[in-house]
Amino acid sequence: MNKFVSVQQAAEKIHDGMTVMVGGFLGVGNPIALIDALVEKGVKDLTIICNDTAYPEVGVGKLITNHQVKNLIATHIGTNNNTIDQMNAGELHVTLQPQGTLAEQIRAAGAGLGGVLTQTGLGTIVENGKEKITVDGKEYLLEKPVRADVAIIGANICDETGNLVYKGTSQNFSPMMATAADMVIVEPQEIVPTGSIAPENVKTPGIFVDFIIKK
Repeated sequence: MNKFVSVQQAAEKIHDGMTVMVGGFLGVGNPIALIDALVEKGVKDLTIICNDTAYPEVGVGKLITNHQVKNLIATHIGTNNNTIDQMNAGELHVTLQPQGTLAEQIRAAGAGLGGVLTQTGLGTIVENGKEKITVDGKEYLLEKPVRADVAIIGANICDETGNLVYKGTSQNFSPMMATAADMVIVEPQEIVPTGSIAPENVKTPGIFVDFIIKK
């Protein structure tokens, strides 16, 4: 199966109102060209799931700045004043989760689990509206799986079947997001022939990747 698409073809697969996971950390590992295409397209009312909203003019932060996001699930927003301003104005609904909890919720979705139990957030506003479960005398929050319609991720190296290699913090959230979305689009920096990546270096197997952006 040929998975290659152009940036524009990839952008056409993302529609108003979709739930979109974005891999990376502070813009590192974001699919930059694809996000720029989504900004140009003007797709709106998105629910974005990501570690953070980067900076106002960097990566996923551009979607916030352009008022294309309706709901946000993230672990922190402090580096993007536009996110904070829109939240305070009631224009953007923000759900903040502890970083490890959000990672586990995404992993649970990819693994087909019913949720994860954690004590992180007990006694804080994080527990509001959530079910509590007692195990061996200890109380835990039940954090439910988090899935998306599409995951858009950046990778350093990708082979022709979609096996991915990440470097540094660019891999934050991306491997687990690739397992927890109905469609996965990758924007690699380099495309290499199938078989040229050592199996032990593959962080995301190609079976999870639906489309590869070829620039």
